[in-house]
This record gives sequence, structure tokens and C-alpha cells, in this order.
Amino acid sequence: MSSESKIASTSTEGAIIDATTAIDSDHESELSDPEQDLDNPSTDVPTDGTTSKKKKKKKSKASKLFNKLKGDAKDEELPQEVVEEVMEQIRTQGTLSPEELTAENIRKALEEMRILDVVKGRAGIGGINAKDMGEHKFWATQPVPKIGEGPPLDDGYIEPSLPVDQVRQTPYGLPNGYEWSTLDIKDPAQTKEVYDLLSRNYVEDDYAAFRFDYSAEFLAWALTPPGYHKEWHLGVRMSSNKKLIAFISGVPMMLRVRQNVIPVSEINYLCVHKKLRSKRLAPVLIKEVTRQCHLKGIFQAIYTAGVVIPTPVSVCRYYHRSLNIPKLVETKFSFVPRNMTLARMIRINKVEPKTTLPGIREMQEKDISQVGDLFKRYMQRFDMVPIMNIEEVKHNFLSGSGTGKVGDGGKGRRSGQVTWSYVVEDPKTHKVTDFFSFYSLPSTIINDTKYGTLEAAYLYYYATETAFEPEAEISGQLKQRLTSLIGDALIVANEAAFDVFNALTLMDNVPVLDDLKFGVGDGFLNFYLYNWRTDKLAGMNGENGQSPGKGIGVVML
Repeated sequence: MSSESKIASTSTEGAIIDATTAIDSDHESELSDPEQDLDNPSTDVPTDGTTSKKKKKKKSKASKLFNKLKGDAKDEELPQEVVEEVMEQIRTQGTLSPEELTAENIRKALEEMRILDVVKGRAGIGGINAKDMGEHKFWATQPVPKIGEGPPLDDGYIEPSLPVDQVRQTPYGLPNGYEWSTLDIKDPAQTKEVYDLLSRNYVEDDYAAFRFDYSAEFLAWALTPPGYHKEWHLGVRMSSNKKLIAFISGVPMMLRVRQNVIPVSEINYLCVHKKLRSKRLAPVLIKEVTRQCHLKGIFQAIYTAGVVIPTPVSVCRYYHRSLNIPKLVETKFSFVPRNMTLARMIRINKVEPKTTLPGIREMQEKDISQVGDLFKRYMQRFDMVPIMNIEEVKHNFLSGSGTGKVGDGGKGRRSGQVTWSYVVEDPKTHKVTDFFSFYSLPSTIINDTKYGTLEAAYLYYYATETAFEPEAEISGQLKQRLTSLIGDALIVANEAAFDVFNALTLMDNVPVLDDLKFGVGDGFLNFYLYNWRTDKLAGMNGENGQSPGKGIGVVML
């Protein structure tokens, strides 16, 4: 999942980030000799082992303007040519209305952002930008729909599956000085290696203000579901000192895409050390994890990216519900609007002190069967969804609940807690009528002496029996119930000292986001299927008569 989509700010700044992303696309990461300490960059070493000089790349006019902006960011006045170029980029994208797109607004937003302090959003799959994929040359060799293709006549595979004995039996070659490594996520030492790599390199931007802080508990929860394959947790190490410098993961999932149920691998956490990006390791990692999946008889995959590569099946947008306003403002995650004061902003975004739904409580093991049944029926309403058995329901909603008592891991938290799952139980029948869940994925706030971490919660899965009432959507009954249900999720998150609560435009989220005071973010998440064709699915926009969100019922971690 792409990093900038999860930590992006809102309003005009979002359009600015998108525009500055476009005009700074010529950035190249530093390289490092594999035989040297990665913290001390040296002369580039090509994959054949011979030395060469670093290549100089001609910068575009837009890139020069952006460099000028970076150089003048602390000055009193920003260059007018930079303002005009950003305006042109935003006008092309159409992300702001004509009333919003004024030189004054752009200049003010740029000055507030102090462009050096924001994540510019150049990350793609696992934090790799589009250039690392060889400007789509790699994807042209893969069984994915090509950009510009029309809708398929029928859903189905692009390339047929192979017998296992016809799958390549040997690993793909790596550049000299590197070797493959299978990571054991249940080994604390190896999990820490993955944690260190992701937390230091998953966000590529040299000027990033936030960087994900994956805990060992989060990685264990995300990467070891029932039936997981250790061989799908692939790393690349330096041969000289065995340092982990790249990683990619896959976990098994049963996925329904419209009427077809297919076994897939969920590919995630593709990360290459930021000083080794030019080694072209990312395509090799993808090919090798694909080979490992093929050896298990899996020939389809699902993955997400913050950038457009061939070819999205849907796109969703991130929304953010501010909880800890003073901290979000101080860390420049958000800004106080021109027509508002900090005190009023705090008052408007205040959440209730206690949950509102009668019978709401934490999910317990005794609820697994009922939650699984409710989840199965509820998810039939969407076009692309995971199919979970009882063990997977238990893992996804309970295994990350931490240890000890609430409070042991901080306010409203158990020690090592990464998931929060709640049910609503009818006090008379003891039937579970609703449930919701969310997970924790904090980010390190870089170069902030007061706050070390941004505590972010992400809406996960939920379901309610109200969906099955006659005309529940038309009458507004479903929207009302979901507003109360997700509203209680916000209250629980606030009690657990989260700073912000994030959600995507998928499932039934879209109708309730505004009422719950979520703000539109600038982050977009593209959904992709590997070796499978299907028509566009409704995400942030409606598709083929489907309402926004109703095409996507998969929450990628």
C-alpha cells in the first residue's frame, strides 16, 4: 500500500502536493556500492561489477522550477514562475475549482506547507516511484491489462495456469553482491530486520515529514494469516554482510471478483533500500514472488499502488477524520483554515465521550461464528471481496488485540495491540447485529522534538443487519445505522489516543464520511489485479450503474 496516500493532508495543500509531484519527477535516488556501508554512499557499481560514473540526467523546466522552489522555500517571497507552474499543473489535473485556483491561494498554500516539510507523494508500490518500474516497460511483459484497453468481453485470466512442473524451478538472478533470503516473520530478530528496512525506506521522499512505524506485532498480524507461506516473504541481502536491503511479501487470499471466486496472493510491502533503487531490484522481486506463488499453484494476485501503472481496476480516495487537532496542527499534518480559529476547529471536531449504541462491546472468541456469518452476508453486496473462513475471521479481527489489560499499552490500549474489533449485541436475543474494526499504523514524525509519532487509525471491515431491511438504502436507514456504528469507532479510537482516523471511498463509506466530519485527502489508492481481466469497479466514482464504493470490498493493509 502506498505511503503518501495514508498520511496525506487535505484541501488546497493536497492539490499542491499532486502538482509538485508532477514537476519533480526527475528525482534520482543515490546509489551505493554493495560492498560499502549503506549509510556512506559511494561510486555506483553496475550490475556487472564494473565501475562507472554516475549518469547525469537532463532536468525539465518543471524540475528546475521545483528545485528553485526548494532553494527559496525559506525566503520571504516564493518565485512567481513557480506559482504559475504549479497553477498550470493543477489546472491540467482539474483538482481545484476555478474559484479556488488563484495565485493568492497557491502562494499561501505553498508558504504554509514549506514544501520541505510535506510528503510529496511520489511513492508507488511499497514506496517505489514509477521510474523504478522502468516507465512501465516491465509491466509490458506481465499479464496485466494494457493502458487504453477497452472493457473485456468476459471476466477471466489473461494467461492460463501452468502445471507446477512447468513453472521455473530456479530463482531469478540478482546483481553481483546480492543474494535471496526467505524471512521468518515469527522470528523476532528477522521481523526486526523487516521493520528496520520498512521504517527507514518505505517512504522514498528525501524531504518526508512522516514515515511509517511498523511494529513487530503489526507485521506478524499482517503477514502470518492462516495458511500463509513462509516462501512468500522474500528478502534480498548484501552477500558481504547479510544486511537486508529489499523485501516483498505475499499472503494467500480467496477473492471473489464479481461472480468468480479465485485464489490469489495479496502482494504488499515491496521496499528497496533508497540508496539502491537504480539496481532494478524491484522488478526482480516481483518476478521472484510471482514464481513462488506459481509453485503453490496461485496464478492471480491483488495489489495496490499510489501511482498509475498498467492498469487499475479501480481507484479510491483517502479521507481523514481529525481527532487530536492541536497535535495535527503543530506537526503540520493539517492547518487551521483561513476562516477558522484553532479553538473553533477543536470544538467542531470534538467527539462524544462515550459510545452511543446499546449493547456495544469488544468482540470476543464466542462471537467469531456470528461475526463470520454476518460478514459473509454483508460482503455479498460488493463486487470484489475477500472470502474468509472461521480461522481467518478469528485472525483478522482478534489476533491483533494485544495482551494484558486495557491500559497496559497506553490509554485505551493493550500491550502490542494493533486491531480493535467491536460488536453490537442485542440485549434480549444476544444476537450480534453489527460489528466494526479498525487497525493502528503509526508514523514517525521526522525531525520533531516534541512529538515522535503520529498515531493513525484505519477503518477496516464492518457489517450490520440493517443492510438487509427492506429498502434500507433508499430510506436512509442503512446510512443512519452506519453513521452511528462508525461514529462509535471514532469514539473508541479517540479514547485510545489516536490522532487521526483514516478511511477510503470503498464499501458503504461514501455516504457517511461527510456526516462524520471526515475531510477529503489528497491520497489516491489504485487497485490492481494480476493475470485477471474484469471491467472497472466502483471506487471513488460510480461505475456501470454501481454507486461509489460498491465495487471494492477489500481493505489492503
